[in-house]
Order: sequence, then structure tokens, then C-alpha cells
Amino acid sequence: MIQLIESTMKIATYNVNGVNGRLNVLLKWLEEATPDIVCLQELKAPQDNFPLKAINDAGYNAIWHGQKQWNGVAILARNMEIEEVTRVLPGDDKDIQSRYIEALINGIVIACLYLPNGNPAPGPKLDYKLKWFDRLSDRAATLLSLKVPVILVGDYNVMPTELDVYKPEKWVNDALFRPEVRKAFAAIVSQGWTDAIRRLYPEEKIYTFWDYFREAYQRDAGLRIDHFLLSPQLAKKLLSAGVDRHVRGWEKTSDHAPVWIEIDTK
Repeated sequence: MIQLIESTMKIATYNVNGVNGRLNVLLKWLEEATPDIVCLQELKAPQDNFPLKAINDAGYNAIWHGQKQWNGVAILARNMEIEEVTRVLPGDDKDIQSRYIEALINGIVIACLYLPNGNPAPGPKLDYKLKWFDRLSDRAATLLSLKVPVILVGDYNVMPTELDVYKPEKWVNDALFRPEVRKAFAAIVSQGWTDAIRRLYPEEKIYTFWDYFREAYQRDAGLRIDHFLLSPQLAKKLLSAGVDRHVRGWEKTSDHAPVWIEIDTK
């Protein structure tokens, strides 16, 4: 395993909303931000159509789990080896959606996830989302019991509190904000995980997603749905966190912005 010389590590998550269609945006951001580890969601690319050469040329190794048209997750690492653990969230052998990939990088377990949207709700899609949450909760508890550094990171498709959503009264019946979905997220956190953004910014309005419609980005009518949950071994090493919200303003960009944390590796 290649060891980092730096005393800090920058880890990011980014729902790219189509890795090939927005490859130029991704590469521009990678060059600008130089994260050490990146979790990507919503690749919207089959397994054999992931732009590996371009990613490698940018200085990153990669593992990914693609799917035609929808979903898809990937983990990138700069100058570090990636040891894949699993690309399936345990608990449902019939679930074929590519929404989870887990790896060991530089002594840290990285679980990259893309939780189901769940709309329209109520209905089968919300039921699937809640069952997926149950499976994630089981996996989270298992990982926590290992007492090693773990990050559960990605697009959770949930706004945990009213602080995390513009005009919360308009979202009360949406699957991203329904009480049972927020309760499912809170249940995982209560196992002993730390919400990195809220640890550092407990009262600030911070968004990670702005819809393409109604000039949501220009009005800052956003949502915070991309999250880092840190195990106790990493929570005490958290140094900083932020959202590269300016990337949302780039041409032909995703409706999400990259989110990142920095941890002490000493």
C-alpha cells in the first residue's frame, strides 16, 4: 500500500449526473481541487463505458460499478491503491441497481453510496428506499463494530433537518423529506456516526444540490442531500469541510456540487 506523505487527506463526493456527458466538468474540478479520494454517483454509464483512460490521465486510479442509463457509483484515488471490498450492499440478492461500492484506501474504509430517490411517495419507490435504508443501517452497524476508520459518503437523497432545505414547508410530502426518511437517516447517525458538515457548521445554511429549474442556483434555493458520516476514529481527525458550490455554476454542469472534507492522517 502506498502511504501518503502529506499530513492531511482531502476526500470528496460528487454526484456527476452522467460521467461521460459531464466529463470535462469533472476533469476541470479534479485539476482545480486535487482531492485525494473522490466518490462519484449517478454515472449513468454501463460498466464498459466508464472513462477510465481520462481518469487515469488525470492522475487517479478508479473502481466503479456501472449500469446502463441510470445509477452507477465509483471511487477514485490519487497516488493510492484501491482495494475493493464489495460492490453490493448486503441484504437483498435480487437488487440489481448499482448504488453501492466499498473499498479500503490507505487504511480507511470508504463506502460510496447513492440512495434511491423514493418518489413518487407513497408507493413502491418509497418502499424500496426505506428497505435500502434498512440494509444500509445493518451495514453501517457492521462497519462500526470493526472499530476502524470508516466513511459512509455519497448522495443520500435526504435532507436531515429543516436547516437543510430551502422552504421546507414545500417538501413535507416529498420522499427526500418525509418523516420516515429523515427518521431512517437519524437512526444510522445515532449508531455513533458523525455528520461532518454539521459537526463543523451546526447552524449554517449549506446546500449541495440546486435544481435545474426555476433558477434554483441563482436564487440559492437548494438542498443538502450529499453527506459524510464518519466513524469515531475519523470524527476526531476532522479538520475542515466545504462545498465547491461554484462548480454548480459552470457550463453543462451537474445539479449537485462537489462536497469535501479534510482529515488529519498523522
